[in-house]
Amino acid sequence: MELGIGMFGDLQINAKGEIQPAQQRLQEIIEEIKLMDEVGLDFYGIGEHHRPDYAVSSPEIILAAAATVTKNIKLSSAVSVLSSSDPVKLYQNFATIDLISNGRAELMAGRGSFIESFPLFGYDLQDYDQLYEEKLELLLKINASPKISWKGKFRPELNNQEILPRAVNDNLKIWVAVGGTPESVERAGRLGLPVMFAIIGGQPIQFKPLFDYYKKVYQAYGHDMGKFEVGVHMHSIFGENSNEVADYYYPLYSAQMNRIGRSRGWAPYQRNQFDSGRGDGGALIIGDANESVDKILAMEETFGLTRFSAHMDVGGPSHAALMKSIEIFGTKIAPKVREALKKK
Repeated sequence: MELGIGMFGDLQINAKGEIQPAQQRLQEIIEEIKLMDEVGLDFYGIGEHHRPDYAVSSPEIILAAAATVTKNIKLSSAVSVLSSSDPVKLYQNFATIDLISNGRAELMAGRGSFIESFPLFGYDLQDYDQLYEEKLELLLKINASPKISWKGKFRPELNNQEILPRAVNDNLKIWVAVGGTPESVERAGRLGLPVMFAIIGGQPIQFKPLFDYYKKVYQAYGHDMGKFEVGVHMHSIFGENSNEVADYYYPLYSAQMNRIGRSRGWAPYQRNQFDSGRGDGGALIIGDANESVDKILAMEETFGLTRFSAHMDVGGPSHAALMKSIEIFGTKIAPKVREALKKK
């Protein structure tokens, strides 16, 4: 099982509502990725957002910068909002990162958790499903062949056109991110694409039927189980002392849940929800190394994971807190998880 970190590029927001400058946060992110590589984590993913509370609108640029200061870590989007992107340019950008990084780039395609990119790039939300279907089809076709002819509804057609540059070994690793819809799971299984499930609330065990369905569809379409890959993305942060890290993080996390929740009709986020989420059956991995090892291993046992992604910057924890969390993940948690998995 690969162990890594996902981020959205949350900006720190103080009690007065003042937002951290994006320039500062972007420089911090590069320093954080460099540390992830140094402590031996397997991958890093960065999301795409077009909002004032996030620093990153172009994951490709962050990943290209990170490629120059890292040696081993895989570099991925988490996610690229495929529905409002041009698959041709998206492939070219990630193929370029793949060449710069000597084959360490991955692209994670998804619908995104916000809708700002649709009006920004001139797309109609009424076409939400059709956009994703068509653009995923085109992206996969580009990845499969350097020269293509293609015609769709939302992009000018391509007539025997060559898409360059090509990724290392002429194959870019493409994941898809899914929330909780059977339709998305069925599509990924049918296409034989690796899946990242976002489990960010409630009880993870509720997702077990979707994992089982994905595996069933994947096998039914004759895909090679030797290439089967499935991961989870879960809100996480690690500290030396479990109660101390929880007390530090709760105000930041709850503030973010409430900022998002006001626009989505959620009830105010409460400490009991946070504490429940940190418990054995909850979806938050927030605590010390030993607690976190146990919970990550439980996720692997439950779902048969090949990848675990700790989403570590929700609500904008400080750079110092993130650096400490990364250090603990790489030096204390990851070695124990890997050792336990070797014994299975």
